[in-house]
Amino acid sequence: MTEPAKGLPMTAKWDPEKLAQEVAALEDLESRPFLERAKGYVRRSGPGLLQSAMTLGAGSAAASVIAGASFGYDLLWVQPVAMLLGVCMLAALGNVVLTTGERPYRSVSREIHVAIAFLWALGTIVASVIWHFPQYGLAAGAARDLATMAGVVVETEGGSLTAHGLMVSIGIGLAILSLNIFTTWNYGSHAWGIKLYEWFLRGLIALVILSFGIVVVSTGVRWGDLLRGFFAFRVPEAPGAVTVVLGAIGAAVGINMTFLYPYSLLAKGWGKAHKKAARWDLGLSMFLPFVLVTSLVIIAMANTINDPSLPQAIQKDLKPVEAAQALTGVMGSFWGRLIFDLGFIAMTCGAISAHMVVCGFTVCEMFGLEYTVARYRTFTLVPAIGILGVATTTPMWLPVAASAICLTMLPIAYITFFVMNNKRSYLGAAVGHGWKRAVFNAILLAAIALATIGAAIKIKGGVIDKVGQWMGKPKPAATAPGPERPQARRGLPSPAGMSDRRPRPGYRGRPATDWPEGPPGTAAPWAGTDPISGAAPTAESRSA
Repeated sequence: MTEPAKGLPMTAKWDPEKLAQEVAALEDLESRPFLERAKGYVRRSGPGLLQSAMTLGAGSAAASVIAGASFGYDLLWVQPVAMLLGVCMLAALGNVVLTTGERPYRSVSREIHVAIAFLWALGTIVASVIWHFPQYGLAAGAARDLATMAGVVVETEGGSLTAHGLMVSIGIGLAILSLNIFTTWNYGSHAWGIKLYEWFLRGLIALVILSFGIVVVSTGVRWGDLLRGFFAFRVPEAPGAVTVVLGAIGAAVGINMTFLYPYSLLAKGWGKAHKKAARWDLGLSMFLPFVLVTSLVIIAMANTINDPSLPQAIQKDLKPVEAAQALTGVMGSFWGRLIFDLGFIAMTCGAISAHMVVCGFTVCEMFGLEYTVARYRTFTLVPAIGILGVATTTPMWLPVAASAICLTMLPIAYITFFVMNNKRSYLGAAVGHGWKRAVFNAILLAAIALATIGAAIKIKGGVIDKVGQWMGKPKPAATAPGPERPQARRGLPSPAGMSDRRPRPGYRGRPATDWPEGPPGTAAPWAGTDPISGAAPTAESRSA
Protein backbone atom coordinates (compact mmCIF):
# COMPACT_ATOMS: atom_id res chain seq x y z
CA MET A 1 0.00 0.00 0.00
CA THR A 2 1.46 3.36 -1.01
CA GLU A 3 1.77 6.15 1.53
CA PRO A 4 -1.01 8.76 1.23
CA ALA A 5 1.40 11.43 0.03
CA LYS A 6 3.13 9.16 -2.45
CA GLY A 7 2.13 7.77 -5.80
CA LEU A 8 -1.42 7.80 -7.13
CA PRO A 9 -4.14 5.20 -6.61
CA MET A 10 -4.10 4.34 -10.30
CA THR A 11 -0.49 3.11 -10.00
CA ALA A 12 -1.76 0.18 -7.94
CA LYS A 13 -3.54 -1.04 -11.06
CA TRP A 14 -0.24 -1.45 -12.92
CA ASP A 15 0.97 -5.05 -12.82
CA PRO A 16 4.05 -5.04 -10.51
CA GLU A 17 5.58 -7.89 -12.50
CA LYS A 18 5.24 -5.91 -15.74
CA LEU A 19 6.76 -2.82 -14.11
CA ALA A 20 9.71 -4.93 -12.95
CA GLN A 21 10.12 -6.27 -16.48
CA GLU A 22 10.05 -2.72 -17.82
CA VAL A 23 12.80 -1.65 -15.41
CA ALA A 24 14.94 -4.60 -16.56
CA ALA A 25 14.25 -3.67 -20.20
CA LEU A 26 15.31 -0.08 -19.53
CA GLU A 27 18.58 -1.26 -18.04
CA ASP A 28 19.16 -3.45 -21.08
CA LEU A 29 18.48 -0.50 -23.41
CA GLU A 30 21.55 1.30 -22.09
CA SER A 31 23.82 -1.15 -23.86
CA ARG A 32 22.02 -0.85 -27.20
CA PRO A 33 23.00 1.34 -30.19
CA PHE A 34 21.55 4.85 -30.30
CA LEU A 35 18.76 4.20 -32.83
CA GLU A 36 17.66 1.07 -31.04
CA ARG A 37 17.65 2.95 -27.73
CA ALA A 38 15.59 5.76 -29.27
CA LYS A 39 13.06 3.27 -30.62
CA GLY A 40 12.81 1.59 -27.22
CA TYR A 41 12.24 4.87 -25.40
CA VAL A 42 9.63 6.01 -27.92
CA ARG A 43 7.64 2.85 -27.19
CA ARG A 44 7.71 3.75 -23.49
CA SER A 45 6.81 7.43 -23.89
CA GLY A 46 3.78 8.91 -22.21
CA PRO A 47 3.98 11.89 -19.82
CA GLY A 48 5.67 14.03 -22.46
CA LEU A 49 2.71 13.43 -24.76
CA LEU A 50 0.41 15.24 -22.33
CA GLN A 51 2.79 18.19 -22.25
CA SER A 52 2.94 18.26 -26.03
CA ALA A 53 -0.85 18.12 -26.32
CA MET A 54 -1.32 20.92 -23.79
CA THR A 55 1.18 23.31 -25.36
CA LEU A 56 0.06 22.64 -28.96
CA GLY A 57 -3.19 24.55 -28.76
CA ALA A 58 -4.78 27.79 -29.90
CA GLY A 59 -1.99 29.92 -28.44
CA SER A 60 0.75 28.04 -30.30
CA ALA A 61 -1.29 28.16 -33.50
CA ALA A 62 -1.79 31.93 -33.26
CA ALA A 63 1.84 32.62 -32.33
CA SER A 64 3.20 30.47 -35.17
CA VAL A 65 0.85 31.92 -37.77
CA ILE A 66 1.78 35.48 -36.79
CA ALA A 67 5.52 34.68 -36.62
CA GLY A 68 5.59 33.18 -40.11
CA ALA A 69 3.30 35.77 -41.67
CA SER A 70 5.17 38.68 -40.10
CA PHE A 71 8.82 37.63 -40.24
CA GLY A 72 9.04 34.67 -42.61
CA TYR A 73 11.68 32.16 -41.56
CA ASP A 74 13.51 34.55 -39.22
CA LEU A 75 11.90 33.41 -35.95
CA LEU A 76 12.17 29.65 -36.47
CA TRP A 77 14.80 29.54 -33.71
CA VAL A 78 12.57 31.06 -31.03
CA GLN A 79 10.26 28.12 -30.30
CA PRO A 80 13.06 25.50 -30.05
CA VAL A 81 15.05 27.69 -27.65
CA ALA A 82 11.94 28.47 -25.59
CA MET A 83 10.89 24.84 -25.36
CA LEU A 84 14.44 23.64 -24.58
CA LEU A 85 14.47 25.86 -21.50
CA GLY A 86 11.02 24.58 -20.54
CA VAL A 87 12.07 20.96 -21.02
CA CYS A 88 15.09 21.48 -18.75
CA MET A 89 12.89 22.94 -16.02
CA LEU A 90 10.46 20.02 -16.29
CA ALA A 91 13.42 17.62 -16.19
CA ALA A 92 14.45 19.17 -12.86
CA LEU A 93 10.92 18.73 -11.53
CA GLY A 94 10.90 15.16 -12.86
CA ASN A 95 14.14 14.42 -11.00
CA VAL A 96 12.51 15.53 -7.75
CA VAL A 97 9.36 13.46 -8.24
CA LEU A 98 11.04 10.31 -9.56
CA THR A 99 13.61 10.37 -6.74
CA THR A 100 11.08 10.64 -3.93
CA GLY A 101 7.87 9.22 -5.45
CA GLU A 102 6.07 11.95 -3.51
CA ARG A 103 3.23 14.04 -4.86
CA PRO A 104 4.73 17.48 -5.54
CA TYR A 105 1.86 19.48 -4.05
CA ARG A 106 2.57 17.93 -0.66
CA SER A 107 6.35 18.17 -0.97
CA VAL A 108 6.25 21.83 -2.06
CA SER A 109 3.92 22.62 0.87
CA ARG A 110 6.37 21.06 3.31
CA GLU A 111 9.75 21.92 1.80
CA ILE A 112 8.94 25.46 0.55
CA HIS A 113 5.63 26.88 1.81
CA VAL A 114 1.98 25.88 1.77
CA ALA A 115 1.01 29.23 0.20
CA ILE A 116 3.32 28.58 -2.77
CA ALA A 117 1.77 25.17 -3.32
CA PHE A 118 -1.76 26.57 -3.10
CA LEU A 119 -1.05 29.41 -5.56
CA TRP A 120 0.66 26.94 -7.91
CA ALA A 121 -2.49 24.80 -7.93
CA LEU A 122 -4.77 27.86 -8.19
CA GLY A 123 -2.80 29.18 -11.16
CA THR A 124 -3.09 25.77 -12.80
CA ILE A 125 -6.88 25.67 -12.49
CA VAL A 126 -7.35 29.30 -13.54
CA ALA A 127 -5.12 28.84 -16.59
CA SER A 128 -6.85 25.62 -17.63
CA VAL A 129 -10.33 27.15 -17.36
CA ILE A 130 -9.63 30.51 -18.99
CA TRP A 131 -7.50 29.19 -21.85
CA HIS A 132 -10.12 26.50 -22.48
CA PHE A 133 -12.33 29.12 -24.16
CA PRO A 134 -9.98 29.93 -27.08
CA GLN A 135 -9.40 26.22 -27.74
CA TYR A 136 -13.10 25.73 -28.41
CA GLY A 137 -13.23 29.05 -30.27
CA LEU A 138 -10.49 28.01 -32.69
CA ALA A 139 -12.10 24.59 -33.24
CA ALA A 140 -15.46 26.25 -33.92
CA GLY A 141 -13.88 28.73 -36.33
CA ALA A 142 -12.25 25.87 -38.25
CA ALA A 143 -15.53 23.93 -38.31
CA ARG A 144 -17.43 26.97 -39.60
CA ASP A 145 -14.83 27.36 -42.34
CA LEU A 146 -15.34 23.72 -43.34
CA ALA A 147 -19.10 24.32 -43.37
CA THR A 148 -18.63 27.38 -45.58
CA MET A 149 -16.68 25.24 -48.03
CA ALA A 150 -19.70 22.94 -48.16
CA GLY A 151 -21.95 25.87 -49.07
CA VAL A 152 -23.44 26.49 -45.62
CA VAL A 153 -24.02 30.14 -44.68
CA VAL A 154 -22.66 30.49 -41.16
CA GLU A 155 -22.65 34.28 -40.72
CA THR A 156 -24.89 37.19 -41.56
CA GLU A 157 -23.59 40.26 -43.36
CA GLY A 158 -23.27 41.92 -39.96
CA GLY A 159 -20.87 39.22 -38.77
CA SER A 160 -23.16 37.45 -36.31
CA LEU A 161 -23.72 33.71 -36.50
CA THR A 162 -26.67 32.32 -38.41
CA ALA A 163 -28.70 29.42 -37.04
CA HIS A 164 -26.58 27.07 -39.15
CA GLY A 165 -23.39 28.70 -37.93
CA LEU A 166 -24.49 28.29 -34.34
CA MET A 167 -25.42 24.65 -34.95
CA VAL A 168 -22.01 23.93 -36.49
CA SER A 169 -20.24 25.66 -33.60
CA ILE A 170 -22.21 23.86 -30.90
CA GLY A 171 -21.91 20.56 -32.77
CA ILE A 172 -18.11 20.62 -32.96
CA GLY A 173 -17.94 21.75 -29.32
CA LEU A 174 -20.11 18.88 -28.10
CA ALA A 175 -18.25 16.37 -30.28
CA ILE A 176 -14.86 17.42 -28.89
CA LEU A 177 -16.13 17.50 -25.31
CA SER A 178 -17.70 14.03 -25.64
CA LEU A 179 -14.56 12.53 -27.16
CA ASN A 180 -12.39 14.05 -24.44
CA ILE A 181 -14.70 12.94 -21.64
CA PHE A 182 -14.33 9.37 -22.91
CA THR A 183 -10.54 9.49 -23.17
CA THR A 184 -9.78 11.49 -20.01
CA TRP A 185 -12.14 9.46 -17.84
CA ASN A 186 -10.42 6.27 -18.95
CA TYR A 187 -7.08 7.86 -18.05
CA GLY A 188 -8.10 8.11 -14.41
CA SER A 189 -9.53 4.62 -13.98
CA HIS A 190 -7.27 1.85 -15.30
CA ALA A 191 -3.73 1.22 -16.50
CA TRP A 192 -5.12 0.32 -19.92
CA GLY A 193 -7.08 3.58 -19.87
CA ILE A 194 -3.81 5.49 -19.53
CA LYS A 195 -2.39 3.60 -22.50
CA LEU A 196 -5.57 4.29 -24.50
CA TYR A 197 -5.31 8.00 -23.75
CA GLU A 198 -1.65 8.09 -24.71
CA TRP A 199 -2.41 6.45 -28.06
CA PHE A 200 -5.21 8.97 -28.54
CA LEU A 201 -2.68 11.78 -28.07
CA ARG A 202 -0.16 10.08 -30.38
CA GLY A 203 -2.84 9.95 -33.06
CA LEU A 204 -3.77 13.61 -32.64
CA ILE A 205 -0.15 14.79 -32.71
CA ALA A 206 0.56 12.63 -35.77
CA LEU A 207 -2.49 14.12 -37.52
CA VAL A 208 -1.32 17.65 -36.74
CA ILE A 209 2.21 16.97 -38.01
CA LEU A 210 0.89 15.23 -41.13
CA SER A 211 -1.57 18.04 -41.90
CA PHE A 212 0.95 20.86 -41.68
CA GLY A 213 3.68 18.70 -43.24
CA ILE A 214 1.56 18.23 -46.38
CA VAL A 215 1.11 21.98 -46.59
CA VAL A 216 4.86 22.64 -46.34
CA VAL A 217 5.68 19.99 -48.95
CA SER A 218 3.11 21.56 -51.27
CA THR A 219 4.39 25.10 -50.76
CA GLY A 220 8.06 24.16 -50.84
CA VAL A 221 10.95 25.03 -48.55
CA ARG A 222 13.61 27.70 -49.03
CA TRP A 223 16.45 25.69 -47.53
CA GLY A 224 18.89 28.56 -47.15
CA ASP A 225 16.31 30.63 -45.30
CA LEU A 226 15.41 27.56 -43.23
CA LEU A 227 18.97 27.08 -41.97
CA ARG A 228 19.37 30.79 -41.25
CA GLY A 229 16.01 30.81 -39.45
CA PHE A 230 17.10 28.06 -37.06
CA PHE A 231 20.76 28.95 -36.52
CA ALA A 232 21.29 32.67 -37.23
CA PHE A 233 19.25 33.70 -34.16
CA ARG A 234 17.97 36.81 -35.88
CA VAL A 235 15.79 39.33 -34.09
CA PRO A 236 13.80 41.39 -36.63
CA GLU A 237 14.19 45.16 -36.54
CA ALA A 238 10.45 45.75 -36.74
CA PRO A 239 8.95 47.70 -33.80
CA GLY A 240 7.96 45.36 -30.99
CA ALA A 241 9.86 42.36 -32.37
CA VAL A 242 12.22 42.13 -29.38
CA THR A 243 9.26 42.13 -27.03
CA VAL A 244 7.59 39.36 -29.03
CA VAL A 245 10.74 37.21 -28.94
CA LEU A 246 11.39 37.66 -25.21
CA GLY A 247 7.74 37.07 -24.38
CA ALA A 248 7.67 33.86 -26.42
CA ILE A 249 10.87 32.50 -24.89
CA GLY A 250 9.80 33.30 -21.35
CA ALA A 251 6.32 31.82 -21.54
CA ALA A 252 6.65 28.67 -23.67
CA VAL A 253 5.66 26.47 -20.72
CA GLY A 254 2.40 27.28 -18.97
CA ILE A 255 1.86 27.06 -15.23
CA ASN A 256 -0.65 24.21 -15.72
CA MET A 257 1.96 22.19 -17.63
CA THR A 258 4.25 22.30 -14.61
CA PHE A 259 1.52 20.77 -12.44
CA LEU A 260 0.44 18.16 -14.98
CA TYR A 261 3.90 16.74 -15.69
CA PRO A 262 4.83 15.30 -12.27
CA TYR A 263 1.38 13.78 -11.76
CA SER A 264 1.48 12.13 -15.18
CA LEU A 265 4.82 10.56 -14.13
CA LEU A 266 3.27 9.18 -10.97
CA ALA A 267 0.20 7.97 -12.87
CA LYS A 268 2.49 5.85 -15.05
CA GLY A 269 4.00 4.23 -11.98
CA TRP A 270 7.46 5.59 -12.86
CA GLY A 271 10.22 5.79 -10.25
CA LYS A 272 13.99 6.17 -9.90
CA ALA A 273 14.71 3.60 -12.62
CA HIS A 274 12.74 5.71 -15.14
CA LYS A 275 14.80 8.91 -14.88
CA LYS A 276 16.58 8.43 -18.19
CA ALA A 277 13.33 7.30 -19.83
CA ALA A 278 11.70 10.49 -18.56
CA ARG A 279 14.42 12.64 -20.15
CA TRP A 280 14.06 10.82 -23.47
CA ASP A 281 10.30 11.19 -23.18
CA LEU A 282 10.56 14.96 -22.78
CA GLY A 283 12.81 15.16 -25.81
CA LEU A 284 10.94 12.80 -28.14
CA SER A 285 7.33 13.29 -27.00
CA MET A 286 7.32 16.97 -26.02
CA PHE A 287 10.21 18.92 -27.53
CA LEU A 288 10.29 17.25 -30.96
CA PRO A 289 6.52 17.37 -31.75
CA PHE A 290 6.28 20.97 -30.53
CA VAL A 291 9.20 22.14 -32.64
CA LEU A 292 7.96 20.19 -35.68
CA VAL A 293 4.41 21.55 -35.55
CA THR A 294 5.28 25.18 -34.81
CA SER A 295 8.05 25.16 -37.43
CA LEU A 296 5.77 23.67 -40.08
CA VAL A 297 3.11 26.33 -39.44
CA ILE A 298 5.72 29.11 -39.55
CA ILE A 299 7.17 27.78 -42.81
CA ALA A 300 3.72 27.44 -44.38
CA MET A 301 2.86 31.02 -43.45
CA ALA A 302 6.27 32.27 -44.62
CA ASN A 303 5.75 30.57 -48.00
CA THR A 304 2.21 31.76 -48.61
CA ILE A 305 1.58 35.01 -46.72
CA ASN A 306 4.86 36.71 -45.86
CA ASP A 307 6.53 38.72 -48.61
CA PRO A 308 10.27 39.22 -47.94
CA SER A 309 10.36 42.14 -50.41
CA LEU A 310 8.20 44.23 -48.06
CA PRO A 311 9.27 45.88 -44.78
CA GLN A 312 8.67 43.64 -41.79
CA ALA A 313 5.81 44.39 -39.41
CA ILE A 314 3.90 42.37 -36.84
CA GLN A 315 0.63 41.11 -38.35
CA LYS A 316 -1.34 41.04 -35.10
CA ASP A 317 -4.72 40.96 -36.84
CA LEU A 318 -4.10 37.67 -38.65
CA LYS A 319 -6.24 34.87 -37.25
CA PRO A 320 -5.15 31.19 -37.23
CA VAL A 321 -8.13 29.90 -39.20
CA GLU A 322 -7.94 32.81 -41.63
CA ALA A 323 -4.47 31.57 -42.58
CA ALA A 324 -6.01 28.44 -44.11
CA GLN A 325 -7.47 30.48 -46.96
CA ALA A 326 -4.02 31.71 -47.90
CA LEU A 327 -3.26 28.17 -49.12
CA THR A 328 -5.82 28.38 -51.90
CA GLY A 329 -3.18 29.53 -54.34
CA VAL A 330 -0.95 26.50 -53.87
CA MET A 331 -3.24 23.62 -52.93
CA GLY A 332 -6.61 24.59 -54.34
CA SER A 333 -9.51 26.17 -52.51
CA PHE A 334 -10.68 22.84 -51.05
CA TRP A 335 -7.65 20.83 -50.00
CA GLY A 336 -5.53 23.63 -48.56
CA ARG A 337 -8.24 24.87 -46.23
CA LEU A 338 -9.44 21.36 -45.37
CA ILE A 339 -6.00 20.20 -44.25
CA PHE A 340 -5.20 23.31 -42.24
CA ASP A 341 -8.63 23.37 -40.57
CA LEU A 342 -8.35 19.69 -39.56
CA GLY A 343 -4.89 20.36 -38.18
CA PHE A 344 -6.20 23.21 -36.03
CA ILE A 345 -9.12 21.09 -34.75
CA ALA A 346 -6.71 18.29 -33.79
CA MET A 347 -4.47 20.77 -31.94
CA THR A 348 -7.33 22.14 -29.87
CA CYS A 349 -8.70 18.66 -29.13
CA GLY A 350 -5.39 17.60 -27.57
CA ALA A 351 -5.06 20.80 -25.53
CA ILE A 352 -8.63 20.51 -24.22
CA SER A 353 -8.04 16.94 -23.05
CA ALA A 354 -4.83 17.88 -21.24
CA HIS A 355 -6.60 20.76 -19.46
CA MET A 356 -9.25 18.31 -18.26
CA VAL A 357 -6.70 15.77 -16.98
CA VAL A 358 -4.72 18.33 -15.00
CA CYS A 359 -7.86 19.71 -13.34
CA GLY A 360 -8.80 16.18 -12.32
CA PHE A 361 -5.51 15.92 -10.38
CA THR A 362 -5.27 19.49 -9.14
CA VAL A 363 -8.60 20.01 -7.39
CA CYS A 364 -8.15 16.85 -5.30
CA GLU A 365 -4.67 17.92 -4.24
CA MET A 366 -5.61 21.54 -3.64
CA PHE A 367 -8.36 20.71 -1.15
CA GLY A 368 -6.74 17.62 0.37
CA LEU A 369 -9.41 15.28 -0.93
CA GLU A 370 -8.79 11.56 -1.11
CA TYR A 371 -8.23 10.62 -4.72
CA THR A 372 -11.07 8.51 -6.17
CA VAL A 373 -12.07 7.76 -9.74
CA ALA A 374 -15.41 9.52 -9.22
CA ARG A 375 -13.76 12.69 -7.92
CA TYR A 376 -11.15 12.68 -10.66
CA ARG A 377 -13.86 12.38 -13.33
CA THR A 378 -15.96 15.10 -11.73
CA PHE A 379 -13.07 17.55 -11.53
CA THR A 380 -12.01 16.93 -15.13
CA LEU A 381 -15.22 18.77 -16.02
CA VAL A 382 -14.17 21.97 -14.19
CA PRO A 383 -12.84 23.63 -17.38
CA ALA A 384 -15.73 22.33 -19.51
CA ILE A 385 -17.43 25.72 -19.23
CA GLY A 386 -14.93 26.72 -21.92
CA ILE A 387 -17.26 25.09 -24.46
CA LEU A 388 -19.07 28.44 -24.44
CA GLY A 389 -16.08 29.70 -26.41
CA VAL A 390 -17.57 28.18 -29.59
CA ALA A 391 -19.89 31.18 -29.85
CA THR A 392 -18.71 33.80 -27.38
CA THR A 393 -15.63 35.27 -25.74
CA THR A 394 -14.81 35.49 -22.05
CA PRO A 395 -15.58 38.76 -20.25
CA MET A 396 -12.63 41.11 -20.72
CA TRP A 397 -11.65 41.04 -17.05
CA LEU A 398 -11.27 37.24 -16.89
CA PRO A 399 -8.20 36.86 -19.15
CA VAL A 400 -6.65 39.87 -17.43
CA ALA A 401 -7.13 38.36 -13.98
CA ALA A 402 -5.91 34.97 -15.23
CA SER A 403 -2.79 36.53 -16.72
CA ALA A 404 -2.03 38.36 -13.49
CA ILE A 405 -2.20 35.12 -11.46
CA CYS A 406 -0.64 32.65 -13.89
CA LEU A 407 2.18 34.79 -15.25
CA THR A 408 3.18 35.89 -11.77
CA MET A 409 3.25 32.30 -10.54
CA LEU A 410 5.34 30.87 -13.39
CA PRO A 411 8.71 32.39 -12.34
CA ILE A 412 7.90 31.60 -8.70
CA ALA A 413 7.19 27.97 -9.64
CA TYR A 414 10.46 27.84 -11.58
CA ILE A 415 12.40 29.13 -8.57
CA THR A 416 10.64 26.52 -6.41
CA PHE A 417 11.67 23.68 -8.72
CA PHE A 418 15.24 24.99 -8.83
CA VAL A 419 15.47 25.10 -5.04
CA MET A 420 13.97 21.64 -4.57
CA ASN A 421 16.19 20.09 -7.25
CA ASN A 422 19.23 21.42 -5.37
CA LYS A 423 18.05 20.62 -1.83
CA ARG A 424 20.44 17.92 -0.68
CA SER A 425 18.58 17.46 2.62
CA TYR A 426 15.56 16.33 0.57
CA LEU A 427 17.06 14.58 -2.46
CA GLY A 428 20.43 13.48 -1.18
CA ALA A 429 22.88 12.48 -3.93
CA ALA A 430 20.15 12.96 -6.57
CA VAL A 431 20.96 16.70 -6.65
CA GLY A 432 23.92 15.73 -8.84
CA HIS A 433 27.56 16.84 -8.70
CA GLY A 434 30.44 18.22 -10.73
CA TRP A 435 30.35 20.19 -13.96
CA LYS A 436 27.13 18.58 -15.22
CA ARG A 437 25.25 19.91 -12.22
CA ALA A 438 26.81 23.35 -12.71
CA VAL A 439 25.85 23.50 -16.40
CA PHE A 440 22.33 22.25 -15.73
CA ASN A 441 21.84 24.81 -12.95
CA ALA A 442 23.09 27.56 -15.27
CA ILE A 443 20.43 26.57 -17.81
CA LEU A 444 17.77 26.56 -15.09
CA LEU A 445 18.83 30.02 -13.93
CA ALA A 446 18.61 31.26 -17.53
CA ALA A 447 15.11 29.77 -17.75
CA ILE A 448 14.12 31.54 -14.53
CA ALA A 449 15.49 34.88 -15.77
CA LEU A 450 13.74 34.64 -19.13
CA ALA A 451 10.50 33.43 -17.53
CA THR A 452 10.60 36.49 -15.29
CA ILE A 453 11.25 38.82 -18.24
CA GLY A 454 8.59 37.11 -20.36
CA ALA A 455 6.06 37.29 -17.53
CA ALA A 456 6.81 40.99 -16.99
CA ILE A 457 6.33 41.73 -20.70
CA LYS A 458 3.04 39.86 -20.87
CA ILE A 459 1.75 41.35 -17.61
CA LYS A 460 2.60 44.81 -18.94
CA GLY A 461 0.69 44.26 -22.19
CA GLY A 462 -2.06 41.94 -20.96
CA VAL A 463 -2.79 43.37 -17.53
CA ILE A 464 -1.34 46.81 -16.76
CA ASP A 465 -2.05 48.37 -20.17
CA LYS A 466 -5.58 46.97 -20.31
CA VAL A 467 -6.42 48.12 -16.78
CA GLY A 468 -5.06 51.55 -17.71
CA GLN A 469 -7.36 51.68 -20.73
CA TRP A 470 -10.37 50.69 -18.62
CA MET A 471 -9.59 53.49 -16.19
CA GLY A 472 -9.57 55.99 -19.05
CA LYS A 473 -5.83 56.38 -19.23
CA PRO A 474 -4.95 57.92 -22.61
CA LYS A 475 -3.11 55.75 -25.07
CA PRO A 476 0.45 56.73 -26.08
CA ALA A 477 0.53 59.25 -28.90
CA ALA A 478 0.95 57.67 -32.29
CA THR A 479 4.24 58.18 -34.04
CA ALA A 480 4.38 60.13 -37.27
CA PRO A 481 3.34 57.86 -40.12
CA GLY A 482 5.91 56.86 -42.67
CA PRO A 483 5.29 56.10 -46.31
CA GLU A 484 2.27 53.94 -46.95
CA ARG A 485 3.20 50.30 -46.79
CA PRO A 486 1.21 47.48 -48.38
CA GLN A 487 0.00 44.67 -46.19
CA ALA A 488 2.74 42.08 -45.70
CA ARG A 489 0.40 39.28 -46.59
CA ARG A 490 0.68 37.62 -49.92
CA GLY A 491 -2.73 36.61 -51.15
CA LEU A 492 -4.51 38.75 -48.53
CA PRO A 493 -6.23 42.09 -49.13
CA SER A 494 -4.01 45.11 -49.56
CA PRO A 495 -4.79 48.72 -48.62
CA ALA A 496 -7.10 50.72 -50.83
CA GLY A 497 -5.75 51.26 -54.28
CA MET A 498 -3.33 48.31 -54.05
CA SER A 499 -5.66 45.32 -54.28
CA ASP A 500 -4.47 44.55 -57.79
CA ARG A 501 -0.82 44.26 -56.78
CA ARG A 502 0.78 41.38 -58.62
CA PRO A 503 3.21 39.03 -56.92
CA ARG A 504 6.93 39.11 -57.35
CA PRO A 505 8.67 36.35 -59.39
CA GLY A 506 8.57 33.02 -57.58
CA TYR A 507 5.75 34.27 -55.37
CA ARG A 508 3.55 31.36 -54.31
CA GLY A 509 0.44 33.20 -53.18
CA ARG A 510 -2.21 34.95 -55.24
CA PRO A 511 -3.32 38.58 -55.29
CA ALA A 512 -6.57 39.44 -53.60
CA THR A 513 -8.41 39.86 -56.91
CA ASP A 514 -7.81 36.19 -57.76
CA TRP A 515 -9.74 34.81 -54.80
CA PRO A 516 -12.98 33.25 -56.16
CA GLU A 517 -14.71 33.59 -52.81
CA GLY A 518 -13.43 37.07 -52.10
CA PRO A 519 -10.26 38.03 -50.25
CA PRO A 520 -9.71 36.33 -46.90
CA GLY A 521 -10.95 38.34 -43.97
CA THR A 522 -13.85 39.88 -45.92
CA ALA A 523 -16.41 37.12 -46.41
CA ALA A 524 -14.69 34.41 -44.38
CA PRO A 525 -16.69 32.90 -41.49
CA TRP A 526 -14.23 34.24 -38.93
CA ALA A 527 -14.30 37.86 -40.17
CA GLY A 528 -14.40 40.32 -37.31
CA THR A 529 -13.71 37.65 -34.72
CA ASP A 530 -11.30 37.35 -31.85
CA PRO A 531 -7.76 36.62 -33.14
CA ILE A 532 -7.41 33.47 -31.06
CA SER A 533 -10.84 32.21 -30.12
CA GLY A 534 -12.57 32.93 -33.39
CA ALA A 535 -15.61 34.27 -31.51
CA ALA A 536 -17.22 37.62 -32.18
CA PRO A 537 -15.49 40.35 -30.17
CA THR A 538 -17.27 42.39 -27.57
CA ALA A 539 -17.48 46.16 -27.64
CA GLU A 540 -14.76 46.27 -24.98
CA SER A 541 -12.38 44.10 -27.01
CA ARG A 542 -12.87 46.25 -30.10
CA SER A 543 -11.95 49.38 -28.19
CA ALA A 544 -9.04 47.82 -26.29
